[in-house]
Amino acid sequence: MPQTTLLISLAACLAFSTTAGAQSVVDFYNGKTISVNIGFSAGGGFDLYARTVTRHMIRHIPGAPKVIARQMPGGGSFRVAQFMATSAPQDGTQLATFGQSIPLQQAMHDPNATFDVRKFGWIGNPINGVSTIGFWADSGVRTLEDARQREVTVGATGPNVTMQYPLAVNELFGTKFKVIHGYPGGSDIDLAMERGEVDGKGQFSWSTLKSTKRDWLRDKKVTLILQLGARKEPEISEYMGYDVPLASEIAKNEEDRMVIELLTSGEVIGRPLLTTPGVPADSVTALRRAFDATMLDAEFLTEAEKVGLELNPIKGEDLQAAVEKILSAKPAAVERLQAILKRT
Repeated sequence: MPQTTLLISLAACLAFSTTAGAQSVVDFYNGKTISVNIGFSAGGGFDLYARTVTRHMIRHIPGAPKVIARQMPGGGSFRVAQFMATSAPQDGTQLATFGQSIPLQQAMHDPNATFDVRKFGWIGNPINGVSTIGFWADSGVRTLEDARQREVTVGATGPNVTMQYPLAVNELFGTKFKVIHGYPGGSDIDLAMERGEVDGKGQFSWSTLKSTKRDWLRDKKVTLILQLGARKEPEISEYMGYDVPLASEIAKNEEDRMVIELLTSGEVIGRPLLTTPGVPADSVTALRRAFDATMLDAEFLTEAEKVGLELNPIKGEDLQAAVEKILSAKPAAVERLQAILKRT
């Protein structure tokens, strides 16, 4: 066969294969309903991001499926992770969002992590942000030094960053946080702060504060004493009126810095969307491209601005790579962090 004819034949086969693959995804999702399983109670940042993103994302999924979101809180969102790994249909009709620390929990051999997060189909993360530890203004805690001077209570949702951050900061920086855990979601801790049940919160997402608690920021109802993440957010210091340090920048030594970087590695995971293991590759790709298109969708961007959602999206492929990186952390850093959290 002449080379030109061969190239034409190969191109035609490739085009047919691509069309057939795309058509199979269309056929599968046509008439289907996608469930979005949210690992925390309603009203918090995970809930707002998941519902807003997926409400627009379905317009970009081949076959135009419907979407329904439901809460599945429990165990610091381990419940929904376990559901996705074992009980949920493994066909691409199930999406979920769960705590950013779950890949780290697996890296630290948490007994609750009875699944392998690498097997999930990671679809995307709308916000690669920065977290803080914060307090109700009436608590009197305004700086990290204040938290070294007396015991203060912070609410947490379970064995995730809301508990890990304050416990590790106690060990590394000498604070006296007393963690009160068991709240179903971040919004429940917010109510507990307003009622005076706890002084603060073990982890505030800066983006969530801006989107769901704009009145708190306007009226200076909350104080933020430490930033946690890969970068420093100038807006946090501007809000407080003085420099709010980034934990990794004030580490006492290189070993502590490595531990802090591992501890905060989940910030890149953010408010993730993922699907179950076992989903065909073409369906995972279709979901990822739908997420990417949503991040540029004019209607979505208009709503995101209206409700105050900060966006700094990460593609599904990059999110998958970030998960792999967390699970490949240096054993010395993992062991040190395990020891710190065990002692506290």
